[in-house]
Amino acid sequence: MSKQYELLYVLNPSIGEDALESLSQRIQDLVAGQGENLEVDVWGRRRLAYEIEDETEGYYVLINFNSEPDFPNEINRVLRITDNVLRYLVTAVEE
Repeated sequence: MSKQYELLYVLNPSIGEDALESLSQRIQDLVAGQGENLEVDVWGRRRLAYEIEDETEGYYVLINFNSEPDFPNEINRVLRITDNVLRYLVTAVEE
């Protein structure tokens, strides 16, 4: 049974625009491979509430998708080991 999820992640903006686009596209492709009804909302550069790894800004992206309940564990694993991902959060959306 498919459930609806939100993925919000923050990338390190000091890696440059091309690298940001490439990494963001890689994450979107990973979600699209397992999920459906992909909605991507790029918030862009925003000021962080507190410094993370000496960064004061982050590149924010929100993805809404439907997937099987075991996929969020896989996306958490991948984002945890991916360089230049400052923070991420996957939450189930209540309908």
